[in-house]
Amino acid sequence: MSDASSRRTATTSERKITSMCPHQPTCPSADSADREAAHLVAAYPEQGWSLLCNGVLCFEDTGELLPDGQIIAPHRALGTDQVVTAA
Repeated sequence: MSDASSRRTATTSERKITSMCPHQPTCPSADSADREAAHLVAAYPEQGWSLLCNGVLCFEDTGELLPDGQIIAPHRALGTDQVVTAA
């Protein structure tokens, strides 16, 4: 393995995720409990997902994908009183 490829690997494995948040005060971080309060950066409702400025991908089923790859399962509670049917 050449020196250049070993440096590239080391740099890639040590890469840190930087915040995309330019807001003041800054938005909640991806690992905080209120991470969903961050500002919207991109929305693709036709695909069912949105990107927040803290790097969190929010899905329409309320599931989330954090910048570190951690998956947050959908947490929307649906009771029978909340289900809507077509007439």
